[in-house]
Amino acid sequence: MATVDTAPAQSPAPPVQRSGGPTASRVPPTQPLTTPGETRAAHLPQAQDPPVESNSTTLIGSVQRAMRLLEAVASREHGAPAKQLAREAGLALPTAYHLLRTLAHEGYLRRDKGLFFLGESAERLSSSGAQQKRRSTMSDALAHWRDAIGVPVYYANYRDGEIDVICVADSPATPAVEEWADFRETGHAHAIGQCLLSQLDDKARRDHLDRYPVQSITPYTVRDNDSLLRRLERTGRMEPVIERQEYALGTVCAAIPITAGSTAATMAISLPSHQAERLLPAARQLQSEIGRLLGTLAISISI
Repeated sequence: MATVDTAPAQSPAPPVQRSGGPTASRVPPTQPLTTPGETRAAHLPQAQDPPVESNSTTLIGSVQRAMRLLEAVASREHGAPAKQLAREAGLALPTAYHLLRTLAHEGYLRRDKGLFFLGESAERLSSSGAQQKRRSTMSDALAHWRDAIGVPVYYANYRDGEIDVICVADSPATPAVEEWADFRETGHAHAIGQCLLSQLDDKARRDHLDRYPVQSITPYTVRDNDSLLRRLERTGRMEPVIERQEYALGTVCAAIPITAGSTAATMAISLPSHQAERLLPAARQLQSEIGRLLGTLAISISI
């Protein structure tokens, strides 16, 4: 297959920022204990011992009961009345009524003609969990290819008029390209952006360039909108897009188009320019790997 080449040497995608950390809960200390020999006359402050807790003392029964009701409702696609839910959750009917009303008030359940269904709040939780699972599946796949091919691997898509780098798998031995210029605004200069734009129709491409016009990033960057549009027109439908030093000097990049429904997506790799001879073989290897796993990844591509 003929490979669409951009200019001499390319630039890869920016690293994905990682954030977040554990949270801690605070438990009130227990009261200090005294022994028969201790005197209280001095009224001095007593040192407090850390609480000793068992699993049973840290569990909140009302939360457990509410979760059992949610599970019972989730198992009933066509809804269920309070009496049936109370029976399935093993709760007294008055307790079930109280919890069902509370869950409905908070949006985790909704009531329709005496039947309870999952509400919008519960559906948002489910959606977030599913999205996290898809993202984890994609991250695992990228990490596998990073190790197997020996290059940093990027996944990005085009959504709501923006280029979005979703996942990056790199390592100290195979570092990702530093995002030194806003990646969304410089799609014309890197292989990921060019690959995504090549999957759009002419109107969508021009709309993107109206918002983010071509600008010189390096001496190798395409010079104007018209030149870029002509290049995109020549791009083969399933061919890797090769970019050499157009975004970052000393870096080359290849991006592979991914077809999954209406989502414009791509996976890409990057290498130092002195390893440019590895770029196309590595891109072909990644393309072959993607082809074998595309069915498994199809849902994850929608993240």
